[in-house]
Order: sequence, then C-alpha cells, then structure tokens
Amino acid sequence: MKEKIINGAGVNTGIGSAVKTVSKRRGLKFYLDIYRKILIQDLKSKMSYRADFVISNIGMIVSNLVGFVTFYILFQNFPSINGWTMYEMLFLYGFSLIALTPVQCFFDNNWNLRYVVKTGDFIKYCFRPINIFFYYISEVFDVKGLGQLAFGTGTLVYAWRHLAIPVTAATIAQTVLFLIAASLFMIAIMNFAAATCFWIQNSGYIMVIMFRFKDFAKYPASIFNKVFNLIFTFVIPIAFIAYYPALVVLRPDSVPLLSWLSPLIGLAFFYLSYRFWLLGARKYDGTGS
Repeated sequence: MKEKIINGAGVNTGIGSAVKTVSKRRGLKFYLDIYRKILIQDLKSKMSYRADFVISNIGMIVSNLVGFVTFYILFQNFPSINGWTMYEMLFLYGFSLIALTPVQCFFDNNWNLRYVVKTGDFIKYCFRPINIFFYYISEVFDVKGLGQLAFGTGTLVYAWRHLAIPVTAATIAQTVLFLIAASLFMIAIMNFAAATCFWIQNSGYIMVIMFRFKDFAKYPASIFNKVFNLIFTFVIPIAFIAYYPALVVLRPDSVPLLSWLSPLIGLAFFYLSYRFWLLGARKYDGTGS
C-alpha cells in the first residue's frame, strides 16, 4: 500500500515517509497537556464501571499477596537464602512491584500492538502531527497497576521498617531515582518485545516470555548461578528491575558499579527500545490480514 503525503518539504511516498513527515517536534509541555486530557477521559470511562475497577485492583493485590505469603512460608524453614534475609527479600519484592507499575499502567497498550498491526488498524496512527509512539501508547491506562503500586509500597515500607533503614531526604531521593531507573528497564524490555510484531507474525509469544521474566526480578541476582547471572544482567536485564538499583538503599556499604550506573544504562536502554519501536513503525506498510 503506497500513499503520497504532501507537505512544505515536498512529496514523500510510503507509510514510512508519512510517519517521518507527521512526527513533528513538540515540547514536553505539549505532550503532558495532551496526555492529561487523554488520561482524564480514559479514567472517566473506566470509572463508569466502578465494580470492574474495584474487582481488578483487588485481583491484582491478591495475586501479589501470594508472592508475599510465599516468602513468609519459605523463611519459616530457612533463616536466609545465600545471605539474604526475609526482610531484604521483601524489600526487593516491594521495590520490583513499584518499578513494574509504570509499564503496567502507562505502556499496557503494547500488548495490543500485534493485533492492530496484523489487522491494518495501525495505519490510523501514521497520519497525525504527533509522535507516533506517544500517540499509540497514550491511548490506554491500565488501572490495575494502581493496586500493584499500593501493595508494592506497603511491602517496601514494611521491609524498610524492619531493616531499620534511615529515613532521610537522601535515602528517599535515592529510592525514587533508582525506582525510575528500574522502571525504564522493564518498559524497554516490553517495547523491544512488542515491536517485533512489525517483522514477525504471531509475535505474542515473545511478549509473554519477556513478561514472564519479570518474576525473577524479585530475587537477588546473586542467588543464581554464573550463567543466569550474566543473562539477567547483560542479555535480558531483569536484575536491573530491582536487584542492582535497590542495593544503593538496601546495602549502601557494598554497592557495585552497575548499581550506580543503572540510571544511565536505563535511559540508554529505554532510548534504544524507543528507536527500535519507531523503526518498526516506519517499516510498516499498512498491510493487514
């Protein structure tokens, strides 16, 4: 399918050129204002079904509670696992749940990408004077993530108190910064996985596999053997979703270099996933099923 898009710069042919033509530079304020309006409307529509909102959040809390109980039962029989106590493991668990919340709430539409690409409906995102990635992702806000955020915050605070970590402006600022860094890694992983649908039909299994890896994020990378440790650090960086960033607050006396570098690595990884996603969008030719 080929279209001609005419603008001040001349004539471009093809969907890929159209995406470049209409993806104009916009300021942060412009996108924040648009997203605020989209979010308000989306939440209004979801709150019209309040029972669904309540049930979905309760379901999310219950599913995460299972993980909490699992740790509790496990540590009734073992005082520590490879030097990690129950409260340290719970700290990682709460940290990972909070770090996973942004991908759950703000990037959930990635799960639908393969369907709109296959049916040809993705074509509608290619002809707007707005960033195509923002346009597509901003359409969905998953309220279930709020339940995950609440439970993760409660778990983190519970573990924090038992570990007697000082509550100072510095530790709080570090926690927020490294939570953001951790979030970028999971967002990037799912961006990469979702964008494979531009090249691979039935790519849903890639999304599922990558999402399942998040279950390993709640465990310290040091308990795995060297092979899995390398994989979870440098191939599929699950260890950066909780383990490395959390060490800055959890074990400040023995922080590895990768922990300090995680915000920069997270930004770079997210940017690469964003460019990969856009590359797929530019390759899109509008062919449906």
